[in-house]
Amino acid sequence: MSPLRERMMAHMRCRHFSPRTEESYLHAIEQLYKHYVRMPDRLSRDEVVAFLAHCVHERKLSRSTVNVYMQSCRFLYEQVLERDPLEFKLPKRSRPKTRPQMLSPEECRRVVDAPKGLKHRALLHMVYGSGLRVSEVVRLLPRHIESDRMMVFVKGGKGGKDRYTVLSERALEELRAYWRRHRPEHWLFPGRPEDRPLSEASVQQVYYNALRRSGVRRVGGIHTLRHCFTTHLMEQGADIYALQRMLGHAGIKTTARYMHVREERLRKVISPMDLP
Repeated sequence: MSPLRERMMAHMRCRHFSPRTEESYLHAIEQLYKHYVRMPDRLSRDEVVAFLAHCVHERKLSRSTVNVYMQSCRFLYEQVLERDPLEFKLPKRSRPKTRPQMLSPEECRRVVDAPKGLKHRALLHMVYGSGLRVSEVVRLLPRHIESDRMMVFVKGGKGGKDRYTVLSERALEELRAYWRRHRPEHWLFPGRPEDRPLSEASVQQVYYNALRRSGVRRVGGIHTLRHCFTTHLMEQGADIYALQRMLGHAGIKTTARYMHVREERLRKVISPMDLP
């Protein structure tokens, strides 16, 4: 490991970055190194800007990926290397205005009920029933399930924030069946070896396997279940501010982006002109 990588990791851990953010930032700086085959601390501002422009125009990376690269470079040069702030002026690209496809509550239940194994079925019930991120469900401990209050404690969610979210009755039934059979010692959903949590890649594969078994159309990755959790609660009239707290969002606008009214609900809306 290079001294520069060690310094960057130390700065990120001091700021309590999530493991996923650390991985994304390090990957971005590795790409910068591979582009020039020179250590990043020896690059000029113009070279860094040229690399980002290359990612936009030549590699045609997504807007979100380029933003991660940009933030990674800012962090490295301004926070770690303590250089003057970098002014990146890349051409703006509009976000695609496509609305993510959704699953109905019935389809979600078919997906989460699809796995034969107790562990995988309980895991998917927790993702959909509590609106958890993949990075959060894999780091659950048995004590985080507060069945007496029907709440789930999420330790160190995105941004290092702790929060509570709802615990589903059906998810609790699945958890109890799983607990009676397996009795995990540390992580609620251990990986291999068992002293480590299940990997996020493994959880994604569990979800895709469940989709195939259920016969439900594929509309995205496992994060779709978190979208559906929010949308289905919104359709029941849940308070958006309560949803914001359960999802762990810093701003209400972020929560609003998760809420997509399904087409079948839209078709049932009556124009005010036609009201009796």
